[in-house]
Amino acid sequence: MLKQLFVVIFFVVTASSFAQTTQKKDKADEMVKRDSIKKAEFLKNIGNGYLPIGFFDLDLRYLIKFNQFEGFRTGLGGTTNKRFSEKYRINGYTVYGFKDKRYKFSLGGGFRVNEQTNTWINLSYTDDLQETGSSTFLTDKRFFTFFEPRLLNIDLFHRHITKSVSLQHKISNHLLSETQFSYSNINPTYTYNFVLDNDSFNSFSLSTASISLQWSPFSKFELNENNVVETKNGYPKFTVQVTQGFKSVFGSDFNFSKLDFRTIQQFNHKNDAVTSITLVAGIAGGDIPLTHLYHAYPNNITKETILQRFSVAGLNSFETMYFNEFFSDKFSTLQLKHALRPFQITERFKPQLVLISRYALGNMDSIDRHQGIQFNTLEHLYSESGFEINKLILGFGLSFAYRYGAYYLPNFEDNIAFKFTFNISL
Repeated sequence: MLKQLFVVIFFVVTASSFAQTTQKKDKADEMVKRDSIKKAEFLKNIGNGYLPIGFFDLDLRYLIKFNQFEGFRTGLGGTTNKRFSEKYRINGYTVYGFKDKRYKFSLGGGFRVNEQTNTWINLSYTDDLQETGSSTFLTDKRFFTFFEPRLLNIDLFHRHITKSVSLQHKISNHLLSETQFSYSNINPTYTYNFVLDNDSFNSFSLSTASISLQWSPFSKFELNENNVVETKNGYPKFTVQVTQGFKSVFGSDFNFSKLDFRTIQQFNHKNDAVTSITLVAGIAGGDIPLTHLYHAYPNNITKETILQRFSVAGLNSFETMYFNEFFSDKFSTLQLKHALRPFQITERFKPQLVLISRYALGNMDSIDRHQGIQFNTLEHLYSESGFEINKLILGFGLSFAYRYGAYYLPNFEDNIAFKFTFNISL
């Protein structure tokens, strides 16, 4: 009888210990899983340029930058996250330029109208600088890098005070839209006059309406825990944006129209090589000042020697085209890149060779309207080719580009761009 009782007690204790051990192991596994999710989410935020601090995401873009007009530019900015609210958000920043000795800032917010279609209405007030001739798409996803290569050498900015209201709306998983109405006071920081009939404008006001559509017909999506997640980043992708300026609306000075288009195609080869093709085009008509026309993504400094021009190569910029060399009211660019399979020299040392060719074409009507600044136009084909050797050490590499064709310069050295690259991913 005692033996049987002992056996029963032994099995009860053993089973209890095993159950407790299993329970502890399950809890430990759950904790490890939660930590992994938190770590992945943290790295994703950092990769997008945010540092989460409680209910606020600090925006790393505003910590420190440098350009030729402001010198060092530093400040703080960010946006509230889901811990603050899933229906409302507040965002903003303030920065200071040490060379121009001016503060710039932006304050905005938004509220969600529909969760299923991710529809948001946003309001903002911004007092800042913008590069003359730059053009962006409203629907572009946020893009963050530790370096913004072109920014280092830009010197042609205009100041703008802009009030805007926008509507973000997901028409479908494959089709995103954003509509914006804005009113801006524009003041170029350089000598410039826009001559129209018998009037000359060195500052002006613009009221504009824009609608942007981004279509990714070959991407694939799945429903994961009530969230739609992109499982395949498909190509090609198409983006189109229409902008209309209205004269006399809120005191606006000009009527004009703009149409911008971009398509990106990528081929992933079996040998791990990748070929990408990017086509960008834009056309502007009406009474439109230089501030809202197009450059062709130049990234070369106007200095005498190759070594004096040594800087950071951009991701999609023309490395041999000098800043402020060309402007257009209609233009197109074609960029071809072929990244070979990385050379696996060691487990950690895997440099990659990328072959690149870029082409640009453009034109401008009524060039005599733009006075106080000298520039050329792109009636003939602009051509450059070269290569990059990326990830040589700590994410840094080297870039070489050569300018040829219709816009070849008389001095051989002036057609060469030799720079370093920086590529890192989290």
